[in-house]
Amino acid sequence: MKKILITGGAGFIGSHVVRRFVNTYPDYKIVNLDKLTYAGNLANLTDLENKSNYQFVKGDIVDAAFINSLFEQEQFDAVIHLAAESHVDRSITNPLDFVMTNVVGTVNLLNAARHLWKNNYSDKRFYHVSTDEVYGTLGEDGLFTETTAYDPHSPYSASKASSDHFVRAYADTYGMNAVISNCSNNYGSFHFPEKLIPLAINNIKSSKPVPVYGKGENIRDWLWVEDHARAIDLIFHKAKPGDTYNIGGHNEWKNIDLIRLLCSIMDKKLGRAEGESAKLITFVTDRAGHDLRYAIDSTKLQRELGWTPSLQFEEGLEKTVDWYLSNEAWLENVTSGNYQSYYEDQYADR
Repeated sequence: MKKILITGGAGFIGSHVVRRFVNTYPDYKIVNLDKLTYAGNLANLTDLENKSNYQFVKGDIVDAAFINSLFEQEQFDAVIHLAAESHVDRSITNPLDFVMTNVVGTVNLLNAARHLWKNNYSDKRFYHVSTDEVYGTLGEDGLFTETTAYDPHSPYSASKASSDHFVRAYADTYGMNAVISNCSNNYGSFHFPEKLIPLAINNIKSSKPVPVYGKGENIRDWLWVEDHARAIDLIFHKAKPGDTYNIGGHNEWKNIDLIRLLCSIMDKKLGRAEGESAKLITFVTDRAGHDLRYAIDSTKLQRELGWTPSLQFEEGLEKTVDWYLSNEAWLENVTSGNYQSYYEDQYADR
């Protein structure tokens, strides 16, 4: 049985990846390693708790001794690395936290994998999941491709760019079988409500102000999280060693247009008069170093591995709204912080 470590598997994207691998590959043993910070929530994975090919481990990738011991004990055949500090605003306030988790933590995993696999990578793989923010910002035209030069503008994107470079350096220096993907903004179920879409859904539901940076003119490419998990599955199994793929949803939206669409959907779902939720939109001071536009070219992924997004944004957004409105207990536990105390006593750091 192949044993795969998935880091950050209790988070938003990570939980969807864990679920896909556990359910799709019963002959794999999936070990989910997560520190269970504010963004990690085992309530995202309650449907997997009794699966025989699933195991959860609580721990911190910054702890090198712990990581080395875990690799030695579990004898992993592959790593899918998603664990990261990911919120740009938090990186502006506490950049060192992002350096430690995103850079030092990644290097700890690389070192442990290299030591365990003893430079014999023929049937091993280290897959690093990254972001389009490493590329910086675009003007009105153009798309990020796999050859776009890195130009990070926030402490978060700088930390992810650094971790990308370390992964490539280990591939070049030690011959490690490493692959990288860079994705656009994800949306969907189990998303922690500090990010734009779940925050807006929660605030609209509660008739609270919906904050929009600046004039709302920043543009993002939105990717349904389950499409992202499917792309990760394909890349993990089919990419050539050393390869990089961009994953995007082909869904560019100005923030203000997205929020207005979301308000319209919520009005219908909540039985409100059209335009009532839009009155909650509140423009706030723009974020420092706020990139104007991100847009991903996923042509390589489509051409080589046959991946395309399965949902148009409007359909995916409506599915997302339906999920949040049908899972009010999950949302309440997350926004109150109760989910953290629930699991603290169940899992001790190893």
